[in-house]
Amino acid sequence: MAQSSLIFITGGVRSGKSKMAEKLAIEMAGKNGGRLTYLATGVPSDQEMQQRIDRHKGDRSAGDYCWQTIEQPVQIGTLSDSVVESDIILVDCVTTLLNNELFSTQRRWDESFFTSVKDSIITGILSLKRRAGAIIVVSNEVLNEPLIGTDLVFLYGRLLGQIHQTLVNEADRALLVETGIPIVMKEVGR
Repeated sequence: MAQSSLIFITGGVRSGKSKMAEKLAIEMAGKNGGRLTYLATGVPSDQEMQQRIDRHKGDRSAGDYCWQTIEQPVQIGTLSDSVVESDIILVDCVTTLLNNELFSTQRRWDESFFTSVKDSIITGILSLKRRAGAIIVVSNEVLNEPLIGTDLVFLYGRLLGQIHQTLVNEADRALLVETGIPIVMKEVGR
């Protein structure tokens, strides 16, 4: 099996991260073939979120490339058995996945739980990476501003930062998207 790649894309809300990720995935599919899989973590919790989900689905279905969309708000690693070497997977997004994992269970919120959530997300993404030809992971950059709020806000920021650091360490490329413009933060082997 050829070495798979991981591309990590972060940026502010509505910065163009998802569009950039879709563009990169389509370019990879154009060069190497393979099935485009959109692994969506969003849950339609309100009307605005439903509209965003519908818009993203519409954008993908209107293009020249056929996307397989899988809605998986938690435990994304359970999908790894269905992944093949030619797959190009786009995970959108880690911030939503972390939120879903934290609030999808009635477990006691202690350090053991937080570690298991963090490890589950990282292990899930890396297990998909090992099976796929490429995985592109999108996440929001929420750590550039001071975290103001409750202990939960600080905890969320800490966990997200740890997840980001691990994924960037494993990534072949890491991009920061600002107003639709990608800034290369890491690039291995180019």
